[in-house]
Amino acid sequence: MVRSVRNLQKFEIAATDGPIGSVADVLYDDDRWMVRYLVVDTGNWLPGRRVLISPLSVVQTEWDAQRLLLSISRDQVEHSPHVDTLKPVSRQHEVDALNYYGYPHYWVSPEVWAPAAIPEADSAEAAKPADAHLRSAAEVFGYAIRATDGDLGHVDDLLIEDVSWAVRYLVVDTSNWWFGRHVLIAPEWITDINWPERHVAVDLTRDAVKEAPPYDRAEHADRQWEAAYYERLGRPGYWLTETQARRIKRAQEHLRDR
Repeated sequence: MVRSVRNLQKFEIAATDGPIGSVADVLYDDDRWMVRYLVVDTGNWLPGRRVLISPLSVVQTEWDAQRLLLSISRDQVEHSPHVDTLKPVSRQHEVDALNYYGYPHYWVSPEVWAPAAIPEADSAEAAKPADAHLRSAAEVFGYAIRATDGDLGHVDDLLIEDVSWAVRYLVVDTSNWWFGRHVLIAPEWITDINWPERHVAVDLTRDAVKEAPPYDRAEHADRQWEAAYYERLGRPGYWLTETQARRIKRAQEHLRDR
């Protein structure tokens, strides 16, 4: 099931021996669209400090209680490498933090979560600043979404999968042209992101989006809803295997060519 990042903000974070703070933001990589870190405001415990917590440290998510339980202790968090979360997080900062917890360097593997940490000798190459793709969810809120034939609206939220921590959708507020409606845009439909100018281009028309079911933020988008949404837009679902997706795409191309 997919969950709202806005709802995740303010969730309590509990280490093995007590609370450490609450979620202030999430950092995702714009290459694979995966949440890589929770930015945790430590409040009165460590005044003035925010820390990065990898989803690999989350052992249980209590959605109703709005709490995330970790596998690490308060002492481990307190002595973790300091990162200024108000500035872009460099690859070297990631290396330091992941090495501290003994977590793998996700960017060295074709898998979304690398199976093992890279050898220390390779750290310098992996730490090049140009390799970093981290983006703040809070920062992308408000970005304009542009269809092939006009503006759709602006990013109001992100939806993440509650098991894999994948970013599955941008929630778009369409109030500028379709009052009171929200629609979902999957990352695979994005053709370009202009970070300096804060806009996202997608390969959908406004009419195609309008024909799809609107997203009700008061309800959870389960797999049945997602399947209907993708079908109305003529797109293969992300949950399908690559082979299944290729077959569906060929069938759709065949129908269009008839």
